[in-house]
Amino acid sequence: MADAITSFYQEQFPDAKTKNNILQTPCPFCSSRQMADLGTLIIFLNHTSYFHGYFRCTNRCVPGGFPLHFARLNKLRLLNVPGFDPDRDYSASQLEYPIKNINGEILDFTDKMTDQLYDRFSEMGISREVLAEMKVGYNGRYLIYPYVQDDGNCYSAHCVHPDKPVDSFWYGDEQFFLEPFRIFNSGDIKSCENGSLVITEGEENLLALKELGLPCIALASIADLAQLDPDRLQWLRTLFLFVNHNPESETAARRFAERVGYKVRLVRWPEEYPAKYTIKALASDRQEEFRSTAFTLIQGARSFSPFGSPEHEHLRFTEQLQLDAGSSYDSMQSGFPLLDQALGGLHGINIMGGTPKAGKSCFFIQIASNMARKKIPVIYYDFENGRQKIYLRTLSRLSQLSTKMIKKRIGDKNEKIRLDKAQQELKDMLPWFRVVTDRKLNPELMRRHIDFLRHETHSDYTLVVIDSLHKLPFKDFSERRTGIDAWLRQFEAIRDELNVSFLIISELSRGTGGQYDDQPHMGSFKGSGDIEYSADNAMILMPKWDPFDTSPPENRLNELWLVASREQSPGRISSYRLDFPYWGFVEEG
Repeated sequence: MADAITSFYQEQFPDAKTKNNILQTPCPFCSSRQMADLGTLIIFLNHTSYFHGYFRCTNRCVPGGFPLHFARLNKLRLLNVPGFDPDRDYSASQLEYPIKNINGEILDFTDKMTDQLYDRFSEMGISREVLAEMKVGYNGRYLIYPYVQDDGNCYSAHCVHPDKPVDSFWYGDEQFFLEPFRIFNSGDIKSCENGSLVITEGEENLLALKELGLPCIALASIADLAQLDPDRLQWLRTLFLFVNHNPESETAARRFAERVGYKVRLVRWPEEYPAKYTIKALASDRQEEFRSTAFTLIQGARSFSPFGSPEHEHLRFTEQLQLDAGSSYDSMQSGFPLLDQALGGLHGINIMGGTPKAGKSCFFIQIASNMARKKIPVIYYDFENGRQKIYLRTLSRLSQLSTKMIKKRIGDKNEKIRLDKAQQELKDMLPWFRVVTDRKLNPELMRRHIDFLRHETHSDYTLVVIDSLHKLPFKDFSERRTGIDAWLRQFEAIRDELNVSFLIISELSRGTGGQYDDQPHMGSFKGSGDIEYSADNAMILMPKWDPFDTSPPENRLNELWLVASREQSPGRISSYRLDFPYWGFVEEG
């Protein structure tokens, strides 16, 4: 079925034929004006186009426009016209204009146009017909651009030297030298109600676009864009901003788009075009190709949208897909084979809870240092142990020497060799292993840390360890629950924006009688109901030893359980035996 706009025009011209979504018929407006040569009325009926329903006469006998403008010219009943809104109030825009105008002087100026000036415009692809339509004139020294107002009369004109555009001034009633009257061809605003309009800067840019048959208004300078009232454009559906290729113009266009919102589409100059390039220069340089080039640029205009462009989204998706298929993604492994198999590698937000002194920090320090040794950047946010203990315990595990021996330098020659080797390993890994103990941490500071380390190490992925979730900085203690949830929201955003994997330590809740649950489950986590929604993987480290047992510490065994996961099957992961006294764990299956 035909859409309402197409049906409307077909009812007006039942004998007209449509080809390639363009309806052509003898112009009824030329006929009513008893013009000797009748023009052809061209109506664009591609419902996917922003100019669907736009009509224009090849003779330029009337300004082109959209269905409501067509109906007003034909004195049709507006209730039957697509898009008519009886509740629209146009009276607010109606002004009282003075009796005196400069219409007669404008006609005199048009009569003074010279062949030399016509040739000048012809070099830019601008015809005499367009100059006549816009009533461009000449006073013997300056080109005269009349600024016709909504009542159809002219009260001011912009006078511009043809060879020195900076040499210009305003002529006529001073009241009309200022906004809101400094809009060249402002009549197209009303003609394009419910349709699309191009906004440009400078009268000559407008003339070049008018030659293509496009509806367009122009501002005398780009600075006037800041003063353009969006309310004047409220009945327009789409606005194309097509300004000069320079930082000042493009910045002004973006700021205007921020004020107006979604209906604005910014025409962007490709990088191959020179700086300070203009539409009139494009028309002059391209000549026969100008039409196709200009329409291609307009068709590719991007909306000023809160969403990324579909092209950008697809490019980002495919780039991320390539990253996830690469060696960097696969290298995000903990060093514990069964844990990596259970989780599919360390990706996303991984939260681990455990009872006090179960070895949670020791477990994550081991994973973090193993990954840093493989040159994967790691940031360890510590609010439990202190930087010195983390380095010392890492050195103990690397050297397989107790912290007591390391501190007192007790040992034989082989032990000293092991210690020196471990010291060098620790030194070599520190560019990839950053420990942060700043209790004034906030999400923006964390982002800066991650950005710096990614840039410094030329890495695509980063591991961030939080030790622990319940000791992250909050405004005050009473906000702890909401503060934890707020941090979890930030971790989700950082994960997605910066390709960050998180290892987060959480406390567990005590059950009845102050005891911890024997069976691991999601309800065991303390202080935040959001953990079950934020965590990609939720784990619990359960001690399988009695704290009052006098058996050797190396016999202590912990079981790690996956209690919830977005992509993996929950269940027991593995047992981990304490590698005493070297501050590490051994995975036993």
